[in-house]
Amino acid sequence: MGRVAIWIACVLLLAATCQGKGAPGHRVRVGYYNRKCRAAENIVRAVVGKAVYRNPGLGAGIIRMAFHDCFVQGCDASVLLDPTPANPRPEKLGPPNFPSLRGFEVIDAAKAVLERFCPGVVSCADVIAFAARDSAYFLSGYKIDYKMPAGRFDGRVSLDSETLQFLPPPFFNLTQLVDSFKAKNMDEDDLVVLSGAHTIGVSHCSSFTDRLPPNPSDMNPGLTRLLQSKCPISPNFTNDPTVVQDIVTPNRMDNKYYTNLLKRNVLFTSDAALLTSEKTATKVMDNAFVPGSWEKKFAKAMVKMAAIELKNAANGEIRRNCRVVNN
Repeated sequence: MGRVAIWIACVLLLAATCQGKGAPGHRVRVGYYNRKCRAAENIVRAVVGKAVYRNPGLGAGIIRMAFHDCFVQGCDASVLLDPTPANPRPEKLGPPNFPSLRGFEVIDAAKAVLERFCPGVVSCADVIAFAARDSAYFLSGYKIDYKMPAGRFDGRVSLDSETLQFLPPPFFNLTQLVDSFKAKNMDEDDLVVLSGAHTIGVSHCSSFTDRLPPNPSDMNPGLTRLLQSKCPISPNFTNDPTVVQDIVTPNRMDNKYYTNLLKRNVLFTSDAALLTSEKTATKVMDNAFVPGSWEKKFAKAMVKMAAIELKNAANGEIRRNCRVVNN
């Protein structure tokens, strides 16, 4: 932990010499903050590294947050907005996000440091994009690392009703999954690759009890018995425990999701659905057995996802506080 603390101190010292003004443009590019806030990406990585070191689950939550942000209103940090009298039901209170989405405090912490050294420069949407990349970097043992274009604007619209409209639930079949990704200009390759994020983190029992007895499913009987020992028959808001999504390497981001899938050791209908067509099943096998393949494809898919429906100066802003729109 001493090394992490030293790293953060060095990053903050660098940031103190790199203050800048201005707002990102509508075209994202790698190295966008090199002149505006040279230490921006290092600041986010330092904050994320400290958080993931303490609790790997926060990293998993941030990766999921990026997905849930980009598929609703585009990659604009609308998922971060808190309820207000004018908008009592933002995205973060939608059923796919509440109470399961986590990592908000990590984004807040990174943004606070950025506002201290580069006020009004770095968008919350870019913080999410950087934080998701950095979470994957630490959780994968530094194997997943990639350059993330930046220059996003933050959105002003956040509606809980849109979470159900655009976020694919865990009970979707393959056709429904493909259609939901296609609506965001993502293809079957992206679907299979991004599903691999289920190699890390936890899930509430209510998300997969439709696959436990007395319901029929192809789940491995050993996993079925394990889940039955941990989950109530009828989970509810006050009794809905969590279990790890990857029973082999629960705190490490790797390709074990795909070998688990081939052994029927996965939680969701949407996971099992990837084996219901020859095309997607072949992609699953490639990710399972070609060393290093999934990590590279995951990086590429995350960059592609982070470009969904970006805002511009006309319909976006650079929030000073990620939880509220600017006055």
